[in-house]
Amino acid sequence: MLDILAQIRPEVDFERSQDFFEDGLLDSFDLVTLVSELDKTYGISIDGMHIVPENFQNVASIEALLARNGVVP
Repeated sequence: MLDILAQIRPEVDFERSQDFFEDGLLDSFDLVTLVSELDKTYGISIDGMHIVPENFQNVASIEALLARNGVVP
């Protein structure tokens, strides 16, 4: 999953942030790209109700979202 984030923003060290949006590492356009890449990479479909910044604010929250969709990151 970190490789997907690195493709979106290669200049950013996502492992050091606890809130990608608050720290300015991702914006709403990046979120759309991230959801698309996660869907494609893991063969899932993330429900629109779950596409909120809280589910994508850091590595742990993204991993939890993936787990809820049956993916073991």
